[in-house]
Amino acid sequence: MAGKNAAGEVLSATEPRSGTEMTDQELFRRKQFLQFDDGDEENLKSINELARRYAQSVIDDFYEHLLSFEDTATFFSDPATLEHVKNAQQQYFLRLTQGNYDLAYAKDRLRIGAVHERVGLPVKAYLGMYNFYLRAVANRLAEAYASDPQKSWTAFLSLMKLTFLDIGLAIDTYIDSSEQTIREQREAIQELPTPVLPFRDGMLLVPVIGLISGERARQLTEQLLMAIRNNRAKAVVIDVTGVQAVDSRVANHIVQTVEAARLMGATAIIAGVSPEIAQTMVTLGIDLGRMMTVGDLQSGIEEADKLAGYSLMRMRDRGGPS
Repeated sequence: MAGKNAAGEVLSATEPRSGTEMTDQELFRRKQFLQFDDGDEENLKSINELARRYAQSVIDDFYEHLLSFEDTATFFSDPATLEHVKNAQQQYFLRLTQGNYDLAYAKDRLRIGAVHERVGLPVKAYLGMYNFYLRAVANRLAEAYASDPQKSWTAFLSLMKLTFLDIGLAIDTYIDSSEQTIREQREAIQELPTPVLPFRDGMLLVPVIGLISGERARQLTEQLLMAIRNNRAKAVVIDVTGVQAVDSRVANHIVQTVEAARLMGATAIIAGVSPEIAQTMVTLGIDLGRMMTVGDLQSGIEEADKLAGYSLMRMRDRGGPS
């Protein structure tokens, strides 16, 4: 997603769109798991001044690296946007060595992760940023504490713990936002109307797509029975090729719909039953004795034509061109 609006808000302080929750207890557990304690906080605060000195050069090097790849460079095609994001990124990294890694800190990291996910920044770019930063800081620490390598190593380990805390928070928002998108898509599919289409005189076609909830199955039955009466239909093809799965309640409802259609003088043909749905219905012990099923929509239409009194004939059989 290129352009100023997308890239310009990468590090803005907006609320996560996801349902990610963070509490003091959850943050404490995460720190415990990473073995991040008060000693690590002191280690990070002790290198804050050094971090301020190397921050600009690390950010410049990182964005030079980032802009060398086409898929990430497109986020920052506008020079003003690039400068804005670089400044924000610098403040983000400086916050790593300022101490006080409390609930407010964690929620701020969650917001930042959610914004990255929303504008479409790939996870690989997000993780690559941390990888580049840690390697660059390791070199700076080694140079600054050449006479005391143990201090350099201790500070780096503390920084690595904190960055992995940040990474965990960010990945949570990516996952949760993706799951929310999937939930919204499923809900949208469930809300899709199921049309009952007059296909020929005496024949109806009902294409069913997506998930079938109990409520959606009930609405389908009502619409179908009304259409059978209004169109004086003799055959109905219910195409379930686009149905992902059914449970026992929905499977029984389909059987009841077929029976209700029969009572109104129409034969319902179920077309496009997937192997998974067929296996489910058999496993559930659904009574299939009075249900006509075919493998695909074309076969369903052919069966419906016979029931409706249509006779299909090839052109050569009618004396036409061969």
